[in-house]
Amino acid sequence: QVQLVESGGGLAQPGGSLRLSCTYSGSTFNYFATGWFRQAPGKEREGVASISTSDDTTDYSDSVKGRFTISRDNALNTVYLQMNSLKPEDTAVYYCAVRWKVNSNYPFYITDYGSWGQGTQVTVSS
Repeated sequence: QVQLVESGGGLAQPGGSLRLSCTYSGSTFNYFATGWFRQAPGKEREGVASISTSDDTTDYSDSVKGRFTISRDNALNTVYLQMNSLKPEDTAVYYCAVRWKVNSNYPFYITDYGSWGQGTQVTVSS
């Protein structure tokens, strides 16, 4: 079973940038996609970006579209989330996970995902 480890979180100023990494052990080629989710205190976990395994098709939530970019480096077994123009409302714990089933056309149907990492904290504040 694949295991995922997130890194790259930290403190950023509004308008700043961070790059998160999701490094996996084992093969993800049996999975449909890798996704980034986030969870702020007192809020539900929400999907922000995903990238398909087969053809690198990407999806983004409306709240991050145009600011975040998801990409993958198969040689390094890593999926990245480049976050630009950060806002205080981006503050959350960010998780990556693999999509191992497709029960919905919605790319961030949370029950389609598994093998969650431990998360990395992102704080956007001046």
